[in-house]
Amino acid sequence: MNIKELTIPRLGESVESVQLVRYTKNIGDFINEDEVIAEVSTDKVDSDVPATNAGKIIEFKYNEGDEIKVGEVFAVIELGNFQENNSKKEETTEKEITVEEKQKTVHQSIETSQFLSPLVKNIIQKENLTATDINQIVGSGHDGRISKNDVLNYIQKKTNVSSSFNNSVISASSFGAKDEIIEMDKMRQLISKHMKKSKQTSPHVTAYVEPDVTNFVKWREENKTAFQTKYNQKLTFTPMIVDCVVRAIKDFPMINVSVDETETKIIKHHTINIGIATALPNNNLIVPVIKDANELNLEGLAKNVNAIVDKARHNKLSPDDIRGGTFTISNVGTFGNLMGTPIINQPEVAILATGVIKKKPAVLETEFGDIIVARQFMYLSLSFDHRVIDGSLGGVFLKRISDYMENWDMNTKF
Repeated sequence: MNIKELTIPRLGESVESVQLVRYTKNIGDFINEDEVIAEVSTDKVDSDVPATNAGKIIEFKYNEGDEIKVGEVFAVIELGNFQENNSKKEETTEKEITVEEKQKTVHQSIETSQFLSPLVKNIIQKENLTATDINQIVGSGHDGRISKNDVLNYIQKKTNVSSSFNNSVISASSFGAKDEIIEMDKMRQLISKHMKKSKQTSPHVTAYVEPDVTNFVKWREENKTAFQTKYNQKLTFTPMIVDCVVRAIKDFPMINVSVDETETKIIKHHTINIGIATALPNNNLIVPVIKDANELNLEGLAKNVNAIVDKARHNKLSPDDIRGGTFTISNVGTFGNLMGTPIINQPEVAILATGVIKKKPAVLETEFGDIIVARQFMYLSLSFDHRVIDGSLGGVFLKRISDYMENWDMNTKF
């Protein structure tokens, strides 16, 4: 028998394992090359795993819900272009009737919505969801479209309603009669593991500066309309901050590194790939990446920032959109926060948090003496990995970002 073992592909530099969401085929099914055989989930994005060869599925190594390391064998197929022999069909068995009845129920259910993809329909069929169930699912996709995550989250919540108290490891004394137990969705569970592992891996140190960003703010205010007219791109503060960060990384390239698995070697990255931490409508967080940011001008940065943020918020990111980051920026000012102490996005070694911009009284020195005026300020906080970045390097790097923002050239052209 000529067989082929299928392995979990690498979905990003920091991804060491995935959670098997579900198989899209059954043992004994025939599958074509590049046809999806399984869905997996990481802390960053959900992905489909295609078959690398055509053949007949003869074994699954893991169960749905299991965690699988990258590179591990999860399925085995017998190679060949098989076709079912229609001439040998037997009378319909009780099992086949059951399947037919299920499919009929599904078809009746999915008629309640015109925005269900084949993948979503397959999940609905397998889980025997009714029209009532589907109507209770709130779609997070474009135009309210129901995504596979929406369906899976609904199924998980529905299942946990009856089992949460029986299987809970929370002691009875830790919650009251009116308290609600909320199960984490799969993405939140994986984010939790990723953040915990980051703190366990890297000794975090956080430094702070408070730059005067008056000119930074003023230049954007004076040019945002012309910028959008010329490039059809919205000019937010984010691409301007990315520009300052990239320039600072060029000055201090040892910030743009990672540590190998043996913790004995430093990997110095040639390209500067900036991750932009983005909040999703479901309150989870994802970090899409601007590739080769060191090669982009302000127009290119604005275009890329707008594109990846839009894709993230509409659940359209691909695995390539979230892999390869070398430095991350998290804008906590979006939520009105003054500052934050961000957790490093492994395997990177530093992350910048930007706070809200606020007017404050400031003392300025003039030839006529000191004067008090209103200026724009914001906090920058840099968390860095003390294994490879000492306080001096982390401090001067953060100050350099601050300097570029404070000294933003009011004559900057675009």
